[in-house]
Amino acid sequence: MFVLVPGAGGAAWYWHRVVSELRARGHEAVAVDLPGADKSAGLPEYTDAVVGAIGDRTDTVLVAQSLGGFTAPMVCTRVPVGLLVLVNAMVPLPGETPGQWWVSTGSEPARLAAAEAGGYGPEFDLDTYFLHDVPAEIAAAGAGHERPEADIAFNQPCDIERWPDTTTRVLAATGDRFFPFDFQRRVARDRLGIEAEPIPGGHLAALSQPSALVDQLLGRLP
Repeated sequence: MFVLVPGAGGAAWYWHRVVSELRARGHEAVAVDLPGADKSAGLPEYTDAVVGAIGDRTDTVLVAQSLGGFTAPMVCTRVPVGLLVLVNAMVPLPGETPGQWWVSTGSEPARLAAAEAGGYGPEFDLDTYFLHDVPAEIAAAGAGHERPEADIAFNQPCDIERWPDTTTRVLAATGDRFFPFDFQRRVARDRLGIEAEPIPGGHLAALSQPSALVDQLLGRLP
């Protein structure tokens, strides 16, 4: 079974094209809706929601995108997970908060350097950094699912003592403008000692390249 964790905002809808593709190929898949906009709910509550979705299964493939990278290792300390796949995800150190992660990884200088090299604007906006490769009709449909991420989660630590023993893969989109590929590759090497695997698409690859992403997810199952 595939359990998919969204990034900031927590909308399960983000994964809907991947869920459909996985089911069409004969796999069970569920995307977890997280209370991202709830000012009283943060990483512990996100973890509870994902653990609840996994239930008593022991062979789950847990897939986490962007901010979901902070929830995923916390889940792996509570329930058996067969494989953890990080997709354009933040890779936390034990005890690190998402707010600290931006500075400690150098994500902003990496983003700005990639913008200069790529010839697009350095000022953040959704169209330039998230939607540039998402089909127009999908982007329009997603507008109704957008919601803010409350500040609480950014100030909470990834509550792990060390990275879990769960087999982990890092998939990094070659066209990601928010977390550029070279940046993701460096973070994966430095923090996990593994090589990031390139996938097509931008930061929202599950919306722009769902079939290619599913190909990668299914290519190295346990």
